[in-house]
Amino acid sequence: MTSNEIRQQFLDFFVNKGHKLVPSAPVVPQGDPTLLFTNAGMNQFKDVFLGIGTRDYKRAVDTQKCIRVSGKHNDLEEVGYDTYHHTFFEMLGNWSFGDYYKKEAIQWAWELLTEVWKLPKERLWATVFRTDDEAYNLWKEVTDINPAHILRFDEKDNFWEMGETGPCGPCSEIHINLSNDYENPAWVNAGKPECIEIWNLVFIQYNRDENGILHELPAKHVDTGMGFERITAVLQGKKSNYDTDIFTPIINSIENLSGLKYNYNLPAEDKSAEGQNNIAMRVIADHIRTLTFAIADGAVPSNDGRGYVLRRLLRRASRYGRKINLKEPFLYKLVEVVVKNFSNVFPEIKENQTKIEKIIKVEEESFNLTLDRGIELFENLIVKLKENNQKVIPGEEVFKLYDTYGFPVDLTNVMARENGFTIDENRFNQLMDEQKERARKSTKEKLSGVNVIINSTDDFEISSTIPTEFTGYDELKTDAEVIGIKNENGKSFVILNKSPFYVEAGGQVSDTGSIIINDTHLSVINLLKINNQIIHIVENESGIKINPGDKVTASVDEKRRWDIMRNHSATHFLHKALREILGSHVQQSGSYVGPDRLRFDFSHFQKLTESELEAIESLINEKLRENLPLFHHRDVPFEEAKKMGALMFFGDKYGDKVNVVQFGNYTMEFCGGTHVKNSSQIGLLKIISESSIASGIRRIEAVTGAGVEKFIKEQETKIKHKEELYEKLLEEKKKLEKELSELKFKEKLNVIDSIIKNSVDVNGIKIFKGKVTADNMDELKLMGDELRNKIKSGIGLLISEIDKKVGIVCIVTDDLIKDKKISAGKIVGDVAKILGGGGGGRPHLATAGGKDISKIDEALSNFEKIVSSL
Repeated sequence: MTSNEIRQQFLDFFVNKGHKLVPSAPVVPQGDPTLLFTNAGMNQFKDVFLGIGTRDYKRAVDTQKCIRVSGKHNDLEEVGYDTYHHTFFEMLGNWSFGDYYKKEAIQWAWELLTEVWKLPKERLWATVFRTDDEAYNLWKEVTDINPAHILRFDEKDNFWEMGETGPCGPCSEIHINLSNDYENPAWVNAGKPECIEIWNLVFIQYNRDENGILHELPAKHVDTGMGFERITAVLQGKKSNYDTDIFTPIINSIENLSGLKYNYNLPAEDKSAEGQNNIAMRVIADHIRTLTFAIADGAVPSNDGRGYVLRRLLRRASRYGRKINLKEPFLYKLVEVVVKNFSNVFPEIKENQTKIEKIIKVEEESFNLTLDRGIELFENLIVKLKENNQKVIPGEEVFKLYDTYGFPVDLTNVMARENGFTIDENRFNQLMDEQKERARKSTKEKLSGVNVIINSTDDFEISSTIPTEFTGYDELKTDAEVIGIKNENGKSFVILNKSPFYVEAGGQVSDTGSIIINDTHLSVINLLKINNQIIHIVENESGIKINPGDKVTASVDEKRRWDIMRNHSATHFLHKALREILGSHVQQSGSYVGPDRLRFDFSHFQKLTESELEAIESLINEKLRENLPLFHHRDVPFEEAKKMGALMFFGDKYGDKVNVVQFGNYTMEFCGGTHVKNSSQIGLLKIISESSIASGIRRIEAVTGAGVEKFIKEQETKIKHKEELYEKLLEEKKKLEKELSELKFKEKLNVIDSIIKNSVDVNGIKIFKGKVTADNMDELKLMGDELRNKIKSGIGLLISEIDKKVGIVCIVTDDLIKDKKISAGKIVGDVAKILGGGGGGRPHLATAGGKDISKIDEALSNFEKIVSSL
């Protein structure tokens, strides 16, 4: 059977038992901050088990995409080194929500395994929780399993719980022993690859309270999970999951890219060169599936959270590629085969194929530079350590590779193990903690004087410990009572029972304003919150006495708050527009919302194009003009808010009840900040910059409202300044051009001296003639003037080629005009005839033009004859 047939048979079997076929939830959890990735089939039904959600069906069957990457470093390192650990896998499951229970779950599981799939009954074992007599007896009653193959285990193996409190219950696992010693119970739960768990039947029948006491649930549920890769290996008779047709197409593609062959006959523990190649191909085959499915569902490689997990996997796979001759980006080329194999079941990977390939390729190209340098440094380090007979890489060296050269500690650890070394991970973590502490200290030192660190109110004069009631959603001025006070260094730290002042959170900066006491306005310059009490840091240089019980008015700087609210509301529109234009992989990773501007950091794999930025800005402003009303859902139960479909906003911490900000039907997000009442109050949004702040993280800065006006004025000033500068440059250019032209003309006049030296005598009259270079007739006339001024007596002829035509100038000195009655106009006309043109002028200087450039020399040669004829 093919893996597709196995999956389909499982789904069809339970559909025929009245189960609804439901689609897999995304591997990126929607609205669950407790999970990096969907890691079990029950995740999408968690609300049902908690009793806060329902479905319109009582029975369900599905195959769930799961990603499990443990936080413990060594767990990930087993993937590829054995044949059954995976970071991505499918979980086949059937479900009952208060419908059938243990009897049907056990009976149908046995039926599918032994009657449909024909697994050998003698190799199957069932385990139950040590006190679950009901399940133990049902295995005997509704199946024909060998009673000796029903074993009892403790909580570690056969009791399932969602957490320390909440729904839980016993489970019954089904194992298959593929060894020759399949009748021996010692193999079950012994952690041996020859005897594996293939199905877990969870019976959710209790609720554990805060005291650890179990209470029977009014509705009992069934939650089962079968590892698709494992059952496929069993049914296809393979010893390794990687030998099944789930993985072989991917491995075939890796073979084609690398030019190496995967040896299916080698055991996983083989340490030969071929065995190392097998490990590399298994790592790559596993990780490319995880990357493909995670990116398709909206995750992207980055420096924190789930993005960091993906980056680790991608870099791990990329590094293993180096071991099998794959030194250029190659992972993105494997996306196609994953899509081909799985898109019939999970069409979302086909829909997002281009995006997935692009993101992976960009990451590979970026990391290759780091990898080359890191490998070189690592190899040099290993040589030195071997010379000193050391087998542990010091934490300082591991930290240096990471901090200075960007080389991930995961890869340092892998490469160390391959060379028979270990790393001092404890020292590395210590150095990382020290670096973080230095960064925190540096940040504190940069804070201005208005930022004061107060950790408790123990030294305050306190009249009440009740939380401060925040009124700032509805009003900006509130009558209040002082319930706590402390005076220090010209400042008063005032706690009020009610306050409209927003304390910095979720990227939104704190309000400023004043506290009015007895008609005196004291400036509120900053805020803190301790134990849900708002501490107003007040300038009080004059030492005005403030006591608990005093009546005051707390007044927020209204203009500043409105500017902040415009920018904060705009971030919601920006987030939504980014996801619409760029894709659902965009996730907020930080923000700043102040009165002057907004800053929005988000996950994306490349620089935004001008057209993308224009489309984002245009979409936002279109929505702002629609006058979308604000729906501010306050104190909504967390699970109910998730069901509303609200996106979670970075930086906020979520309790049992949350606030949801919604503008029309366009954007809806978890948010505790303050906002405008409708989108038109934002005015206009203008993006002023887009940049990279880390690998895979982009930043957009923008302004709204009055900020746009200020931005436009700044641009107008810049434009005006540039225009003035341009005019100055233009004048300077003209001046320089004139000077340059004069210099060039002076150079051209040098030929006049040569013409004068080469004069000839015709009937007692000196003749000066020559071909000169002139840009135009004006220059030629000036050259004629220059010649006339330099000679005492004579006739001159200057000819130049100007714009593919002939320019002619003739000069006659005053004595010849007076005594000989010679006219330059007459001479120039006769010369022009030779050149196919005509002209004339005054007796002392005349000009003419000709068409025939080829006859310039002829005209100069005939000049003496023309003069003689006079």
